[in-house]
Amino acid sequence: MAAKIRKIATEEAFSIPEVAQALQKVARAPGDSADMPLIKGIYDAQPGYGSMRFLEGLLDLEGKRLREMDEHGVDMHLLSLTAPGVQMFDADTACELATLANDRLAEVISRHPTRFAGLATFAPQAPKRAAQEMERAIRQLKLNGFIVNSHTNSEYFDDPKFWPILEAAEALDACIYIHPRGPSEGLKGPLRDYGMDSAMWAYGVEVGTHAVRMMAGGVFDHFPKLKICIGHMGEAVHFWIWRITFMNSRAQTIGRAPKTKLTMDEYFRRNFVITTSGVEDHLALEYSIKKLGVDNVLWAIDYPYQPTAPAVAFIDSAPLSDADKAQVCHRNAERIFHIKPA
Repeated sequence: MAAKIRKIATEEAFSIPEVAQALQKVARAPGDSADMPLIKGIYDAQPGYGSMRFLEGLLDLEGKRLREMDEHGVDMHLLSLTAPGVQMFDADTACELATLANDRLAEVISRHPTRFAGLATFAPQAPKRAAQEMERAIRQLKLNGFIVNSHTNSEYFDDPKFWPILEAAEALDACIYIHPRGPSEGLKGPLRDYGMDSAMWAYGVEVGTHAVRMMAGGVFDHFPKLKICIGHMGEAVHFWIWRITFMNSRAQTIGRAPKTKLTMDEYFRRNFVITTSGVEDHLALEYSIKKLGVDNVLWAIDYPYQPTAPAVAFIDSAPLSDADKAQVCHRNAERIFHIKPA
């Protein structure tokens, strides 16, 4: 009988009551953000997402979640404050709630150090204050990296205003997980119909756009050791990377894109890792491993938005060697997010 392989799930959402209450106020206020359908459903119990009872799963860290992990053989959740995090609040509120959420996260990890690790949140609205909180989260709270929910006020990390955040992450050797949220103002128009505004399509478009902007904008020439994680089987970026690389090279030649030291393909292989969250497709997993290398693919569930049992069955039945399965299930997470091996 094969030895049991440790399972660390790397995109597992949580919240705290104070953030939930603040987002309930956002849900009840006027606004046209593409995040509103999900926020109204989760935090204001309106029809649609409200029927899925996601908020219960987000707030209950030590009850049903742990029981479900035990039932399905999941050893650890890498926890992160659920989208849109603190990124829809004013800067002062966002900074206060980020600090509180990180403190609460560290507390629950201290009670269950073998079951939970955590990604710290921060307020991109205030980049210098964000960098200070990032330093505290790693050095004092001993958290394992960072979570950001793509754009903030429709702006992306290629904008130098955010570079204190990237500088801090690189200096701390801490990976930033770029998680989706509703698309930015410039993207949202045609994505709002037919349920396309969230995980069906818009989330991948949103984060994929963020990743490509960072590469094409030369961010990784300034921060060559910066590590970025994106979920949902890489938001399809590596499936397109040959064409992205070819067309970017052409754009550089004709002066429509800045000259970069490396190609888009080289940046993606060097600076990005991906997780499987919410994509349970063996062919997609096989391609991802062949394209990016087994060291750059991590298993995830996307709890509570995705059910645990199928995600576990997916990785258990994946046609991988035991060594490769161990890399995907826990060793890569231990390395990238500085999680203590079992």
